[in-house]
Amino acid sequence: MVKICCIGAGYVGGPTMAVIALKCPSIEVAVVDISVPRINAWNSDQLPIYEPGLEEVVKQCRGKNLFFSTDVEKHVREANIVFVSVNTPTKTQGLGAGKAADLTYWESAARMIADVSKSDKIVVEKSTVPVKTAEAIEKILMHNSRGINFQILSNPEFLAEGTAINDLFKPDRVLIGGRETPEGMKAIKALKDVYAHWVPEDRILCTNLWSAEVSKLAANAFLAQRISSVNAMSALCEATGADVSQVSHAIGFDSRIGPKFLNASVGFGGSCFQKDILNLVYICECNGLPEVANYWKQVIKVNDYQKTRFVNRVVSSMFNTVSGKKIAILGFAFKKDTGDTRETPAIDVCKGLMGDKARLSIYDPQVPQEHIQRDLQMNKFDWDHPIHLQPTSPSTINQVIVASDAYEATKDSHGVCILTEWDEFKNLDYQKIYNNMQKPAFVFDGRNILDVEKLRKIGFIVYSIGKPLDKWLKDMPAVA
Repeated sequence: MVKICCIGAGYVGGPTMAVIALKCPSIEVAVVDISVPRINAWNSDQLPIYEPGLEEVVKQCRGKNLFFSTDVEKHVREANIVFVSVNTPTKTQGLGAGKAADLTYWESAARMIADVSKSDKIVVEKSTVPVKTAEAIEKILMHNSRGINFQILSNPEFLAEGTAINDLFKPDRVLIGGRETPEGMKAIKALKDVYAHWVPEDRILCTNLWSAEVSKLAANAFLAQRISSVNAMSALCEATGADVSQVSHAIGFDSRIGPKFLNASVGFGGSCFQKDILNLVYICECNGLPEVANYWKQVIKVNDYQKTRFVNRVVSSMFNTVSGKKIAILGFAFKKDTGDTRETPAIDVCKGLMGDKARLSIYDPQVPQEHIQRDLQMNKFDWDHPIHLQPTSPSTINQVIVASDAYEATKDSHGVCILTEWDEFKNLDYQKIYNNMQKPAFVFDGRNILDVEKLRKIGFIVYSIGKPLDKWLKDMPAVA
């Protein structure tokens, strides 16, 4: 029996291994992690992450050919294929601080694999890693191998949170990079055979190691670039009276551009986009390509600008101060259908409003109170370190209340900010919300999901990103 072990039971490792177990009943799959609470959660009825469809997949396979364990060394020792899906946070100090990936956890995993292995293994990069990481891992394994052969493969994930299970069931492509040697090609085939249980062969792409590593960074950089591009256009639309939704619709009809990732918003978030672009910037700088590095830096700058612009619009619209005012925040996750808050724009927006002494009432259907409090107190990049190294019992921020529903959050508020595009926010009773708010009542739609004209008829003063400004907002311009 083929045995697969995945080191790291997070957003990538858990769902990916669950689907492999479901689609490959003849393969035994173990997901291992040193975090006891996380593994206990995977073995419980309350999984540690929310992802539509994930619970059903896990329950079908768990205890049959899918196992979650803290006995890392045992499962690594027994596996034929070891996926490594550990954290690769951005460095906060030392060489490359603020840009380079910290490979501490990756190196630790590689040394452990070398120490416990008693048979040949295929080691698969599943985390997003800098180009040439495979070469570094190869050297660690080679110099500690004691006669055991290791083949390194790069198999980057291209999951979108909120649709991860469907993405795994029907991927656009599966990318496998390896050494172009007889041993490397054999390892590529072994991993390809796993995915071939359910993925059509023409969607399994095989490349050399470096192409696979660069492809992952490039894919995220291109997607983030599209979001920053349309967000830059949203600022121009507001200034000129154009409607960014109409502009996006028009350019999306161009077959060379296409309609995806052209929705203007308060900014992009998630665990990959910013981190991967910073990583790309650092790699370009290290390879003597400052012009290329500066090009990609601008994608991050526009994203930061969009969040700052949103906060400034809120403050300027409300008589240039939100001090002591209650602002309702609807949505804290970085996108709908996930509880993930990593790099969510909501953090920067909330901190910006708190900096002007606003009182915040926050509601998100999938993000619990302790996560919100923790995220608002965490230093930049600390979120990407293993969960057991993060504060478990954050102190309460006096300016922040976490509400149990949208109506509680908005009651007696001066303004409402929509920061996540949850479907339930489209269907709220906004007349009821208006009746229970301070007047004038403001709505700041950071996701462009609401019917602006309908809200204005109720009596709201509405700001929707990239949409023509009403007279009130024109009279109180925001300075970004």
